[in-house]
Amino acid sequence: MEDEEAEAVLRTVGRQIKMWREAAGKRQGELGTAIGYGEEMVSSVERGRRIPKPDFLDKADEVLGAGGKLASMKEDVERARYPKKVRDLAKLEDEAIELGAYANHNMHGLLQTPEYARALFAMRRPAYSEDEIERQVAARMARRRVFERMPAPLLTFVQEEVTLRRPIGGRMVLRQQLEHLLEISALRHVAIQVMPTDREDHAGMGGPIRLLKLQDGKTLGHSEAQLHSRVISDPREVQILDMRYGMIRAQALTPRESHAFIEKVLGEET
Repeated sequence: MEDEEAEAVLRTVGRQIKMWREAAGKRQGELGTAIGYGEEMVSSVERGRRIPKPDFLDKADEVLGAGGKLASMKEDVERARYPKKVRDLAKLEDEAIELGAYANHNMHGLLQTPEYARALFAMRRPAYSEDEIERQVAARMARRRVFERMPAPLLTFVQEEVTLRRPIGGRMVLRQQLEHLLEISALRHVAIQVMPTDREDHAGMGGPIRLLKLQDGKTLGHSEAQLHSRVISDPREVQILDMRYGMIRAQALTPRESHAFIEKVLGEET
């Protein structure tokens, strides 16, 4: 795990499971057999090394006669499942009434399919373990709830043309990703624009941009670099990002033109 908050939650859950298991007079292997998990998994969960799935907690609660006390921890465990920087970003996205993002290397995280996201995380160096890849993918997919919020926030995205053509995960994954873009762009509160490679004027040469306008009227920026990500709250810096993003949107294809452009690229991939 990579943050103290999540580690504390998992240690607490692990101790509770161990306490109920010992009170029931069961060994780790016996509990594992009863709930359909291996002894090593039970041991790792009790030590706070592995994140128990909701099914694990439900079955352990039933087998150990915990009366709902273990099952009730699912919400806390679900939050701990995601990396801290994702939890913090998701909180901001949940508060935003407007979100704008410019992406230049790959599809923006909120627009990614599970297969596309998995391929990205699999490329990471140093390499993630399979468990960490699945954890990162699950966290990214959970953030997509922003599309279903009511009242719906305004969501705008500008994607570099190269992100529509780079076959991350292979050609099939790219086709599915392009189809997903077309589906998302059909939502009334979403606008997806494409920045063509042949544009001579481009305000986004400084890199990706993300802006979040919150319910209290405050606007925040978010920057993600190779090894760090940070929230930008300085009004002067946010104003610069806001200005650049507005220029990027003006220089890109319109949402309608972009929809047609994505359809064209998809046609080239089939």
